[in-house]
Amino acid sequence: MRKILIVIDMQKDFVDGALGTPEAVSIVPNVVEKIKRYDIKDVFATRDTHQPNYMETQEGKNLPVVHCVEGTEGWEINKAVAAVLEGAKIINKPTFGSTVLVDEILKLSKEEELQIEMVGLCTDICVVSNALMLKAFMPEVEISVDSSCCAGVTVEKHEAALETMRSCQIKVI
Repeated sequence: MRKILIVIDMQKDFVDGALGTPEAVSIVPNVVEKIKRYDIKDVFATRDTHQPNYMETQEGKNLPVVHCVEGTEGWEINKAVAAVLEGAKIINKPTFGSTVLVDEILKLSKEEELQIEMVGLCTDICVVSNALMLKAFMPEVEISVDSSCCAGVTVEKHEAALETMRSCQIKVI
């Protein structure tokens, strides 16, 4: 069985930038250690990617904090995480969930049996969105989320997202 790691949006703006939190900063060493446990060919990472017109988008109107604008420092993956992601497949995504990520993993699942582990930011937005999308397309693939490698917008929202994922048969470790 091939074990895949998906690293969601470990970018400066989510760690210690525009939308950063102390909890996000605190998971960086855990995420780095988790990535090191995988063969880099089995690691996929996403990067939240917005354009300069972000504030004119639906997301920008609902979350009026400019973040992860392509090409800016905030868009870059956290330096410690980026150092261990060299050689990993990185997917830019314009919204919470990535259909490109789902397509990539779905192709692999048709070639061999998979087990998916997920880590990253933010638990209650992009991690849960991608986990649920993957589960919807691959209901028989075991998907887990390492809660010690995730952080939410708030501690309460992080816990609520973990509970939502448990309800949808995503294993929380």
